[in-house]
Amino acid sequence: MVLTDRQRSDLHAGIYEYLRSQEGNYFEEAADALAEADPSCVRDSSPSEPYGGGADDASVASASTKFSRMTVATWTRSSAKLSTLLERKWTAVPRLQRKVLELEKALAQNAKMYAHRANNGGGAFGIVPSGTNVERRMLPRQPQSYTLAGHAGTVTCVAIHPTFTMAASGSEDGTIKLWDHESGEYTRTLKGHTNTVRSIAFTPTGTHLASASSDLSIKLWDITTYTCIRTLRGHDHTISAIKFIPSPLAAIETLEKKNGGDATGTGIDSAVAGTSFLVSASRDKTIKFWDVETGFVEHTISDNNDWVRCIAVRESDGELMASAGNDQIISIFQTTGDRNKIATLVGHEHVIEALAFVTAPTPAEKKDKGIKSKDLNNFLASGGRDRSVRLWNIATQECLNVFKYHENWVRSVILHPSGNYIISAGDDRTIRIMDIKSNRCMRTLENAHPHFVTSLAMHHTLPILVSGGVDQHVNCWQLE
Repeated sequence: MVLTDRQRSDLHAGIYEYLRSQEGNYFEEAADALAEADPSCVRDSSPSEPYGGGADDASVASASTKFSRMTVATWTRSSAKLSTLLERKWTAVPRLQRKVLELEKALAQNAKMYAHRANNGGGAFGIVPSGTNVERRMLPRQPQSYTLAGHAGTVTCVAIHPTFTMAASGSEDGTIKLWDHESGEYTRTLKGHTNTVRSIAFTPTGTHLASASSDLSIKLWDITTYTCIRTLRGHDHTISAIKFIPSPLAAIETLEKKNGGDATGTGIDSAVAGTSFLVSASRDKTIKFWDVETGFVEHTISDNNDWVRCIAVRESDGELMASAGNDQIISIFQTTGDRNKIATLVGHEHVIEALAFVTAPTPAEKKDKGIKSKDLNNFLASGGRDRSVRLWNIATQECLNVFKYHENWVRSVILHPSGNYIISAGDDRTIRIMDIKSNRCMRTLENAHPHFVTSLAMHHTLPILVSGGVDQHVNCWQLE
């Protein structure tokens, strides 16, 4: 380390004053040796005479008395400052070292938490320094960051807004609540249903929210005004699940040219919403496709033998839909044309409660943000009352993995955006992470809720996962 002349002079002066302040002959000898080696370290510690020797004794005595009062205090402070210089600098070193360690620990934690915002390992908008090799698995860890309370009944379903830091939850109390999952604050309650809210879903661009209920209705909500703009009726029994079908990129561009801002029956512009159809499943054994602009049923599938409890839509292109329920069979349908069944997956031994294609950005999001996603279109995850989680290959119609780690019914599954993990939740009060490559449960979040865990939702890029439970709460989990 190279010191400037001023720094070297101050250091020697500090050492000299420190040695002089200590008791013992050896300290004095060391101080004298230093003074001999560097005379400049001996700072002038005696007040200089204010007047020359030509003044008379009386005037000198009077002036010197006044001068001494002003200078002695100044000299004392200066000497004391020099004598404590080394002590202050010495104690500052470990204090700064501790601070550096704390900051490095915080940086590593934030790097894991916000790794999704980095650009190629760093960059102008990323906080992960290049070369840190941070593993970005995006998996939940305990404890939860927030517990959101407000519902008066079991939380039956949750959803995450594709753009805003907003989470939605539906409950047996008949309400939908909106939350800020980043701050943990309550935003708004949407009221309109007269029975349990079974399922909720945001449009691909997040302009609207759909909700399905045991009151046999589907409601469409405007997120900007928090108002119900249309109620859809057509099912004869409890509506179990709803999903929006993302429009292909080419269809969005065509709709933008065609509509030109014209009013629709529901007030929803398909081009703006990024979808033209809403699909719903019901206990009446049917699956219905609704035109989001007119609010009318465009197609009905009636070849199911029992209650259709769950559906999943392939978000990456919107071309396939999967359905399952009490008949223990997973059916795969095309979402365009005649909407024919193209595959049947058999293997579950009890009621199927949950289905999920890979969590991915929709065509509308890819268009607006330029997002590139991994091609995992042929994989589907499922969970059921046989306590198993299964991974399927739709193209070959075979079961690739069976995970039997849950100790009770599996209520919800998510196929991770990376394609490497399945996240599941169930009545054993746990959230489990299945590693597909090693075919094992790699992590278990014990007591994720005090009671049954009913639902999960995950964002495809933001590090957030939310869960709902019978305990009437919504938990927010940060992803590492």
